[in-house]
Amino acid sequence: MQLSDIEIAQSCKLRPIPEIARAAHIGEEFLEPYGKNKAKVDPSILDRTDRPDGKLILVTAITPTPAGEGKTTTTIGLADSLRAIGKDAIVALREPSLGPVFGIKGGAAGGGYAQVVPMEDINLHFTGDFHAIGAANNLLAAMLDNHIYQGNALGIDPRRITWRRCVDMNDRQLRFTVDGLGGKANGVPREDGFDITVASEIMAVFCLAESVADLKERLGKIIVGYTYSGSPVTCADLKAQGAMTALLKDAFKPNLVQTLEGTPAFVHGGPFANIAHGCNSVIATRLARRLGDYTVTEAGFGADLGAEKFLDIKCRKAGFCPDAVVIVATVRALKMHGGLAKTELSAENLDALERGIPNLLRHVSNIKNVYGLPCVVAVNRFPTDTDREIAFIIDKCRSLGVNTVLSTVWAQGSKGGKELAEEVVRLCEQPKNFSFSYPLDISLEEKIKAIVRRIYGGKSVSILPAAKKQLDELTSLGFSSLPVCVAKTQYSFSDDPKKLGAPEDFEVTVKSARVSAGAGFVVVLTGDILTMPGLPKVPAAENIDVDENGRITGLF
Repeated sequence: MQLSDIEIAQSCKLRPIPEIARAAHIGEEFLEPYGKNKAKVDPSILDRTDRPDGKLILVTAITPTPAGEGKTTTTIGLADSLRAIGKDAIVALREPSLGPVFGIKGGAAGGGYAQVVPMEDINLHFTGDFHAIGAANNLLAAMLDNHIYQGNALGIDPRRITWRRCVDMNDRQLRFTVDGLGGKANGVPREDGFDITVASEIMAVFCLAESVADLKERLGKIIVGYTYSGSPVTCADLKAQGAMTALLKDAFKPNLVQTLEGTPAFVHGGPFANIAHGCNSVIATRLARRLGDYTVTEAGFGADLGAEKFLDIKCRKAGFCPDAVVIVATVRALKMHGGLAKTELSAENLDALERGIPNLLRHVSNIKNVYGLPCVVAVNRFPTDTDREIAFIIDKCRSLGVNTVLSTVWAQGSKGGKELAEEVVRLCEQPKNFSFSYPLDISLEEKIKAIVRRIYGGKSVSILPAAKKQLDELTSLGFSSLPVCVAKTQYSFSDDPKKLGAPEDFEVTVKSARVSAGAGFVVVLTGDILTMPGLPKVPAAENIDVDENGRITGLF
């Protein structure tokens, strides 16, 4: 009988966290254990070691489908496989949000025999980082409303408040609210609402900050609304950044855990890539690069979202770039992009594969030709995949000068990823000619158009009047030199989730724009994107339970 992910994780004998720390060259003076199997790592180790930075490997994927691609599983399995062939590797991942864990997508700890553990802890509360981020977000909201209640010395216009509360749960009921009701003593009535914590600008700031001092400075720059005269009001104007930093100072220290095979793993920060920038924290990536010869990290959803934001935002802010990129695909997912239903994926169908493979090829071309990075396609092989289907993918990728490697890390752990690890090591020594998909010295509108045309493959951009007014205002306030973070459906290159494969001649509609001044980018919302998801008809939470011994079941 095939074991579930949680059964595999619970059967693993975890190594004590000090042992994992030693494998990552972390001295005990920098380790703050959270029980036996988790720890925080003091970032000051960066200033206390003379180790050179190692190679950086980015794992991304094709446009996701219900068939699954296995990006996180591949990321973890690749790190294990690199260690299996004698390389000093560390993996750096995002933390899971409770929203997907209890909703429909599931957690983010990998799967099969390529997981980070303790997976239950990682998927449920972990070290409390997201709670700290939510508390900091809501402290700012409370201080904002209290300032208005106490006389509004700054002249904040309640109709132009842009700061929203947050909670790390899928709860559509909270998307739009009216608060401050019940009489004068209970505040000033106004329209309000909640975002999921991973969409909060605090999460973006947390993941892009280089130090506690930088974190506090960025928090102070957050714009919470505008005055009656149209001037922006910042967190610093409310004198909230110091207390917010106090709430975040321990959370800011990266979390150290391990894979099933004992590979050191930093799991830290977790913005979604469809509504935020989709990468783990810069500080965790820096630690992994300094402490290991090879760092394997991932970016959320497909390469048009996570990888684009990793490269155009995170790399631009942090001053590094990947030495190699892995693009994950499955035969099953490509056949779904070719128009097949999920129930039709087991039978060989080269026609559907031919219709769907342009999705993979566009992602490959973007990484290779737009960003100038060496890459490899990793195909997670399923038992129903035929040799002819695999050969078809290999041949198509070869035409772009990119190799394809089969991966079976889900079923075999590090043994199933050794060929991929060897190809990645080879790619890391290849020359790269990295460039961003757009320069910073063009207008915000031109940056949006560059992403739509160069990365998505679209024809044009329609900016609705309200969004045009917002972009013009942001430009007048001096934010035109910032990169853009496009909030878009993860299910298509376009802003229409029904357009599968590699659609062409489509138009992307920009509905609104706002600045995340602390994070340092402009958020552009397209399509019907929601910053507070809802639960499905049958939430995953219905199947999760715990017995009298504290053993969790039904998590995955």
